[in-house]
Amino acid sequence: MIGRHDTPGTWRNWAGNVTAEPVRTVLPSSTGALAEAVRRAAEDDLPVKAVGSGHSFTTIAASEGVLLRLDRLRGIPEIDRAAGTVTVAAGTPLWQLNEALAGEGLSLTNMGDIMMQTVSGAVSTGTHGTGRESASIAAQLRGLELVLADGSVRRCSPDGSPEDAELFRHARVGLGALGVISALTFAVEPQFLLHAREEPMGLDRVLEEFERLHAENEHFEFYWFPHTDNCVTKRNNRSPGPARPLPRVRGWVDDELLSNGAFQAACSLGRAFPRTVPSVARISSRALSERSYTDIPYRVYTSPRRVRFVEMEYAVPREALATVLREVRAVVNGSDHRVSFPVEVRTAPADDIPLSTASGRESAYVAVHMYRGTPHERYFSEVERIMVAHRGRPHWGKLHSRDAEYLAGQYPEFGAFTALRDRVDPRRLFGNPYLRRVLGE
Repeated sequence: MIGRHDTPGTWRNWAGNVTAEPVRTVLPSSTGALAEAVRRAAEDDLPVKAVGSGHSFTTIAASEGVLLRLDRLRGIPEIDRAAGTVTVAAGTPLWQLNEALAGEGLSLTNMGDIMMQTVSGAVSTGTHGTGRESASIAAQLRGLELVLADGSVRRCSPDGSPEDAELFRHARVGLGALGVISALTFAVEPQFLLHAREEPMGLDRVLEEFERLHAENEHFEFYWFPHTDNCVTKRNNRSPGPARPLPRVRGWVDDELLSNGAFQAACSLGRAFPRTVPSVARISSRALSERSYTDIPYRVYTSPRRVRFVEMEYAVPREALATVLREVRAVVNGSDHRVSFPVEVRTAPADDIPLSTASGRESAYVAVHMYRGTPHERYFSEVERIMVAHRGRPHWGKLHSRDAEYLAGQYPEFGAFTALRDRVDPRRLFGNPYLRRVLGE
């Protein structure tokens, strides 16, 4: 699931909706080689962008000049048990980090539901899971190593100099605008067990009981199937054990056969014959029955995603969620949209990261998807209007149409971020059209 070279010089993202044809592509295997590539780009007056797995749906990583692919910048150089931290090379995929930590009896506190992203891409775009007290991967950072526009390497943390602490604070969700991350240090904890309970529930009931469900569970999320009133809810809570993983056959049936194999067939059918989508949605929403299991964290938080799609996600104030979902349902029911993917809803506590979508406010995330190759523009546009009306903040790595003027009004520290960018990258070495749109010139 990594972005790939289709032809020499051409890069394509995972979903296939973004391509780039840089002047040159570099695959550094060390921080020194990464810094040298940045220096050469500056000397040649070429903009430079780093890409990881290509799992962003926006053009945030598309390069007009030098494309830095981090495939070879992998590994875990240090686990500090006394400090409770792990240091990871920027191009390391999350699945590799999770497996390595599990082998050491350690775990991240929380994570998203996809493991194929690189650690640097995940934090830079604000990737998150769902949680009452914890959600975003970037909020678990304790330090990072950054190659700046002059090719210098800065190691920054909240305990460093005032300048380093400021750079760390902003670069946790830095959009690749402040420099190229070469390594990250995360907080980790001794491995624990999560008990997962998945249960079908009607949408109206979920919305009526949402605040209780959120308050009573460490991690609560749900999926609503458009064209129906059916949802699947998931509650994850820490458990003393014992571990009771899903039986291998049940896990394969649910996660591979139904969630990937049969779902792929259903999406292909819906793309060819849109009128079948509502009927298939009703069948699909009843196919996944109640189940519960107890396992180590990454096996509970994450799930395989083999059906390719495009996605838009907005964070709204948590108190606005019920209104937002009812308005989205009205849009689907009152139109000729044919939506084969469920709408995913998660939560996050407020954090202090300037460009985090949960910055300064408790948030609910509403993500809409469409099968790759299916027209999505009108559906996404109509949903986006609802999100904007409720002060929504778009996920930086997922499709949206917002610009710097709008975003400056949604982030109290937007001006502080752009002022820091002016200081560390005045020539816009790390710029591209996407960053010009969302951050301004």
